[in-house]
Amino acid sequence: MNRFNPVMIVAAISMMTLIGCNKGDEPTAQTPPAGSSISDTTATPTATASPDAAATPSATTSPGAAASPAKTTEFQGLQSVVTNTKTAVEAGDFTKAKGEFDKFEDFWSKVEDGVKTKSPTTYKEIEDKSDEIKAGLKTSVPNKQKLSTALGVLNKDVTSVAKP
Repeated sequence: MNRFNPVMIVAAISMMTLIGCNKGDEPTAQTPPAGSSISDTTATPTATASPDAAATPSATTSPGAAASPAKTTEFQGLQSVVTNTKTAVEAGDFTKAKGEFDKFEDFWSKVEDGVKTKSPTTYKEIEDKSDEIKAGLKTSVPNKQKLSTALGVLNKDVTSVAKP
């Protein structure tokens, strides 16, 4: 029994490490659900062509050249999420708005480091507004006007940093 406990502890730590390593791979890879959510809300050619186009040139050209189309797609995804969330909020469909805004982090996580480098002030504003919107959508009775205003500001900030 004395030898069994240390073995169980090592096994438990090993399992947690494997699970933790597995989760780190998911956000960095371009996943089909993110692409399919773009195609549901924006023009299909842009959403389906960009992930393949971004993956192929990265092996043959400089990283900066390959990053530009992918970043554009991510910013389009962000703008689409914000626009669709705002439309749902204005229609009073807060369940749909929450579901739509849940996609925001998927796109934001892929571009936030670049935004932070490019414009720290705008980065902070986007982070603050997204937190405000998440909190507002979680309340039992969301404030339609406040959410609509915050989404408008967030859309303006995302658009301003999306420009090259």
